[in-house]
Amino acid sequence: MRVLGISGSLRRSSYNTGLLRATAELFGEDVEFELWDGLKTVPPYDEDDDIGPAPAAVAALRAAVAGVDAVLFATPEYNSSVPGQLKNALDWLSRPLIASPLRNKPVAVVGASNGMFGAVWSQAELRKVLAAIGARVLDLELPVGRAATRFDADGVLVDDEIREQLAGVASALVAATREREEAAAAA
Repeated sequence: MRVLGISGSLRRSSYNTGLLRATAELFGEDVEFELWDGLKTVPPYDEDDDIGPAPAAVAALRAAVAGVDAVLFATPEYNSSVPGQLKNALDWLSRPLIASPLRNKPVAVVGASNGMFGAVWSQAELRKVLAAIGARVLDLELPVGRAATRFDADGVLVDDEIREQLAGVASALVAATREREEAAAAA
């Protein structure tokens, strides 16, 4: 099974990217986890540019999502919502809707912020957008508030409670993916 991690943060020492790195360690040996880091190169969505061959960064994003069994998103919260660069990437992934590589794909959303609420609003907004695209969005969330206290100076997650909750997210994503595969095989 292959899982792709996409962080909505561009910051080098992002807590959200740190959550994805920590989760990578929690998947079993039968899960190959890849962290996608091309968000910064995705151009602004323009329908006029969405004809013929897609821009290289968009083609890479679409191929990365199409090539995995599930996606784990980690989002910060900017002005009580999803960061623009992540929403922009999802706009590219949603076109055309019928052919979206996210369609029927299991996805989970987690998020971290320095505030108390741990990106709760942006997680809800992101789940809404993903559902509109047609992804199979897991009904769970993991808000990581006061993120600066949960990671060490090297960006390593040091909070055992959060690590345990991340393990639950990873398990749920694997279970949903296996359930989807079993249903497809039975059909």
